[in-house]
Amino acid sequence: MFHEITVSDLSFNPFTRLNKDWALVTVTDPDTGKTNTMTVSWGGVGVLWGKNVVTIYIRPQRYTHEFLEKTDHFTLSFYDMSTEGMRDALTLCGRKSGRDIDKIAQAGLHLAGEKEYPWFEESELVFCCKTLYRSAFKPELISDDIKASAYPNEDYHDVYIASIEKIIKKD
Repeated sequence: MFHEITVSDLSFNPFTRLNKDWALVTVTDPDTGKTNTMTVSWGGVGVLWGKNVVTIYIRPQRYTHEFLEKTDHFTLSFYDMSTEGMRDALTLCGRKSGRDIDKIAQAGLHLAGEKEYPWFEESELVFCCKTLYRSAFKPELISDDIKASAYPNEDYHDVYIASIEKIIKKD
């Protein structure tokens, strides 16, 4: 069972959760009703414009990017990575495209949540987010060492900054 909590209720290390444990960005296409998800390990949590926000980075060639461009709503969900099979599930969601397979089913995840804010029953913690800003990275503004290490194929990310509209936690 899930219940809503406040930001002050969080005991959360975003550096560990995003980088080491990963997370899933999940979004529903408002036109088709189809939901897609992908693993992310780059992101941040902070305060901007007087709001609690998350920042995520998605390459334009990713299928999830198409969904994010059609709506302002998505979720960022976190998992107990010690649960058997969870690392494999999130690995599949990061390596396979929803264009080609039903990766939600293949990962063994079970859709829950709301129409605008989809998440999975396996989630421990879910940020329900509303996009406030989106932009493409400007390659000329990225340092040469980062371009060489992170973008050898010049496949730069787009950045999404989103307010955390509510936080859902599993009991």
